[in-house]
Amino acid sequence: MNKEFLQKFAKHLKELRKEKGLVQDDFDCDEISRSMISLLETAKTDVTVSKLKIIADKLNVKVKDLFDFE
Repeated sequence: MNKEFLQKFAKHLKELRKEKGLVQDDFDCDEISRSMISLLETAKTDVTVSKLKIIADKLNVKVKDLFDFE
């Protein structure tokens, strides 16, 4: 796991969430939990492609926008 990349992703994800006026609890559903979002935003875990799609949909962005930080 590339820790530097994961940290950049984490920071960007948190910024996107806050820009959209969402809290971590807004992501809580059958497929993804609030704690998963917390772990992602603190760069403590990695994520699957299917979960990226759920996150992007909740943020109303394209999956590729989640990686628009470099």
